[in-house]
Amino acid sequence: MLRLRSLFVSIALACAAPALAGPQGVISVVDGDTIDVGGERIRLHGIDTPEDDQSCGGGATPMWACGAWVTREVRARYQGRHALCEGIERDRYGRLVAKCVVEGRDMGDALVAEGLAFAYRTYSMDYDLTEKQAAIRHVGLHGQGVQPPHLFRDAQRSVQARQTVTAAPDGCVIKGNISKNGRIFHVPGQEWYDRTQISPHKGERWFCTEAEALAAGWRKARR
Repeated sequence: MLRLRSLFVSIALACAAPALAGPQGVISVVDGDTIDVGGERIRLHGIDTPEDDQSCGGGATPMWACGAWVTREVRARYQGRHALCEGIERDRYGRLVAKCVVEGRDMGDALVAEGLAFAYRTYSMDYDLTEKQAAIRHVGLHGQGVQPPHLFRDAQRSVQARQTVTAAPDGCVIKGNISKNGRIFHVPGQEWYDRTQISPHKGERWFCTEAEALAAGWRKARR
């Protein structure tokens, strides 16, 4: 029975998903929560920082470039230092999501403790208490009129979603639309042509000929 149990354990370990490599090496800071280590682009696990182009403030607080400030502060603290990272997963951009340790200290925890990052509770509660303590001390970003970075990104995407091209390029009046039904192109005179808008940020586009649209993978609207 013991041998059989050992066999089952061996099979389970063999079938388990391989662990992600944990790079180590010199840090090159990309932005507040993204670094390069050992040739690997790393998104620090469980934290979120203002975007580089994000401004903060409002009300009694003057507007200020909080995103650029965080990047400068993180770079001043970590650029060129040695990190040992433990990979967790890959994000949709192909970056390695990881925890990184610098001189025995979890980098994510240190950034949250200094008020340079927020706990990203959507993905992890690891730094929840650390952030609450930083907020009590009013360090870093806390009390500076900072919009949570994920809300800033949502607002940016909402603005982009409203941006459409209303005028067709010269001679190219076929509308390549992307919907739940797939990639469909509409030609002038079809039922849905006038109501169809083109949003380039979604991958939609104008075509000059039906042949061009078909070659690009779009199909013609049925009506």
